[in-house]
Parts: sequence; C-alpha cells; structure tokens
Amino acid sequence: MYRFLLTRQWVILTLLGLVLIPVMIKLGFWQYHRHQHKVAQNAQIEHNVHATPVPVTELAAVGRTLPHGDMWRQVTATGSYDTAHEVVVRQRTAADEQSIGYYVLTPLVLGNGDAVLVNRGWIEAGNDLTKFPQVPAAPKGTVTVTGRMMADETTAASGIKNTRGLPPRQVMLINSTEQAKRVGRPMLGGYIEQTAPKSDTPEQVPEPDYSSIGPHMAYAIQWWLFAAAVPVGWVVLVRRERRDRLADAAKEAEGAGAAEPAEPADAAPAEAKTAEATEAVAADAEPVARTAVAPD
Repeated sequence: MYRFLLTRQWVILTLLGLVLIPVMIKLGFWQYHRHQHKVAQNAQIEHNVHATPVPVTELAAVGRTLPHGDMWRQVTATGSYDTAHEVVVRQRTAADEQSIGYYVLTPLVLGNGDAVLVNRGWIEAGNDLTKFPQVPAAPKGTVTVTGRMMADETTAASGIKNTRGLPPRQVMLINSTEQAKRVGRPMLGGYIEQTAPKSDTPEQVPEPDYSSIGPHMAYAIQWWLFAAAVPVGWVVLVRRERRDRLADAAKEAEGAGAAEPAEPADAAPAEAKTAEATEAVAADAEPVARTAVAPD
C-alpha cells in the first residue's frame, strides 16, 4: 500500500524533510538567543543611562579598553578643550536618521594632562566635503562635561571601513588610540558622548533606544512553525499520493474489464447449422458410394 515510499523520489523528499527539521529548529533558537541578547542589552542601556554620573577616570584609563558593561554609563569630566586637534567624523546621521553630516570630536584635556575624546554632536556636511567644515566653537576655559561613556569604534565592531587618504582633520572612526597618536598626548580609552551642557549646535546625539526588542522573537516562532509544518506536510503528501495511486489502479482495472471480448450470442445456432450441413452432404454421398461398389 505504501511501497511508493521506497521510490527514489520519495526517499529524497523524506531525507530532505529530515534535514530541514533540525535546521529550522536551530535557526529558531538562534533568533531566540538574539532576542534574549537584545532584551539584556536594553536593560543594561536603561540602567546605565539613568545611573548617577561618576568621574570619567573611574571607568576609563589610558590604554584600557572600555568594558561592555560600562558602555552608556553617565560620566563627568572637567578640563579644557584642545580645539587645535579637533576633527570631524564623516558619514554620520542626525537625530532624524536621514540627514548625513559629521560628528564633532574634540579632545578634552584633564587636570592631570591626560585627554579624553568628547563627541560634541552632529553638524551638516555642507557642500564641499574636501574641506574642514564650519564647526561651532567649543567653550573656552575650564568646563565640566557630562555624557555617556562609549567604547572605541573599530571596523570589526562597527562595520565602518577606516578609509585612508581623507581630507585633513577628517576621520571615519572614533578611536582614542588613533587620536592619541595625532594629538601626542595620553588619552583615556573610549570617548564621551556629550549630553550636558545642552547645545543646539552641534546637535547632541540622542539617547539610545532601549524600548525596541526587534523582530527576533517573531522570527524564532516562524522558524519553529516551519519545522512543525514539515512532518505535517509530508503526511498530507503521502496520503494524497496513496489516494491518487488507488484511484489510478481502480481506473486501470475498470478499463481492463471493458476490453475483454464478449462471446457472440448466435455462436450455438451457427454450430448447429454447420453440423446439419455436414450430415446432409454425407447423406447425399452415401448412395453414390453404394452404386460405385455394386456387382454387375
């Protein structure tokens, strides 16, 4: 009844289903783990953004990579801006996530002589991308800056290619190690994303979104539903194939029965007439035979 399952077509289809089921289950768990990571990251961002600011030197140090758990922590830094070594970061979006421009990156020299990079905010790119743009002047004298502590950007982490040969004082990545070489001064690892004092120009970077969890959980459920649908679909196809084969077999049997020749109705009378004709010929031939053999 189910011998067709041993055919090449059905063996391949069955093996394909057996491979797809664990693959889809694994993809579902991959999306689920991404969902968990997103939820945990949102919780960390929310906690750090609303934490009480601490001095920047409690989190960052020269030559030290900022731990991921300290990202978005509120810090304060007091010093004076080194505008002579100010640079702009290319290809950055404004708060509307559409306008392309620059981030203004200015070193802040602390009381001990070390410096920390401060992202003062976003400005428009202007018409000539080959020249250093008009940048709003940084405050003079000693200032206290508050902001979110961020880790150095790298190509591997950000996906931004660190293009060489850019116009003077323009960079692609915010990286304290590279800027320390330019400035010639020890620089704390990471940088500050300024939130205070408030300013309209440059336009300060908005607070990160920690409410959206993304579509990962929905994708996980979809993959698991696909995995469950494979065996169900296989059973449906098997039953349909069996039904079609039974229907074809019934049609073949019906056609074979209709093709057998029927015995003619007048066969018996024809045989009778043939026998009578044979007897008549024999009766006529008998006197002739006797005449031929009679004595003279």
